[in-house]
Amino acid sequence: MGSVRWAFRCSSWTPSRSDWLFAARCIQREEKDRIGRFAFAKDAKAAMAGRLLLRRFVSERMGVPWSEIRLERSPRGKPYLAAPPEVIPGPSPESPSWSFNLSHQGDFAVLAAEPGLQVGVDIMKTVMPGTGSVPEFFSIMTRQFTAYEWSVIQSAGSEHQQLAAFYRHWALKESFIKAIGTGLGFSLQRVEFHLSPEPVTRGRVLRQTKMHLDEEEEEDWIFEESLLDADHHVAVALGPSDESASTSPPLPPTAFELLSFSELVASASPLTEEDSSYWDGFETKAEAPRRQRDAHTSR
Repeated sequence: MGSVRWAFRCSSWTPSRSDWLFAARCIQREEKDRIGRFAFAKDAKAAMAGRLLLRRFVSERMGVPWSEIRLERSPRGKPYLAAPPEVIPGPSPESPSWSFNLSHQGDFAVLAAEPGLQVGVDIMKTVMPGTGSVPEFFSIMTRQFTAYEWSVIQSAGSEHQQLAAFYRHWALKESFIKAIGTGLGFSLQRVEFHLSPEPVTRGRVLRQTKMHLDEEEEEDWIFEESLLDADHHVAVALGPSDESASTSPPLPPTAFELLSFSELVASASPLTEEDSSYWDGFETKAEAPRRQRDAHTSR
């Protein structure tokens, strides 16, 4: 068993009627209904891709038949696999349990999974604030970062470079929060990141960034950073699982693999009958709010 790092570019996915209806048949009914309630196609596509990524992983890497996969959410929103004991074998030293996590933002949905470790993943797209200036945006977010982190962010160079540093820090913090399954009650100022001296570049995964928790460096946590493209920063947090007293170094870092739709559903099998009205509802959705569409076309 090795690391899993998968990505799907939702923004360039223009599903045909047959693709969208097939995808809808391959996820749980309550998830299909939830996705159908999204106002914009962008959000519906990202949510659909996320559910398919999760089911593909459980089917192909955990060996659970697609029709027997039951995904649920913890009270804090982290997805987990709920299945009969006879379907999922218990963890053993030879077969450590998997942890997996999902994120979607900007143009991509991503999944990270790791055997024997806690995992959290977050993706952030570097974008200009929708309203107001960059300094005004930063002033609203002041309490989310430490004084040291702000000094790094604001000394990054141009406003775009400062925003890239901001979203890099944000992705790191969110990856840790998602790994430990803590919700809004966790103060983000408790964690402080000291970035790798090497820049993050496409095609390479960095692991040099260190985290301080309550002013103490956390030796057991590893953070992987990579770029899916020039604007999308991904952070993966890897930490000791509940079953292990300490963390052994994971395998060498794995770059994110970009999947096509056909690869996403290669092992899928339908769970429900086709519902033609589901396409009618999707086809009438605008791609995104006007402000997001205008920002995209002006780049």
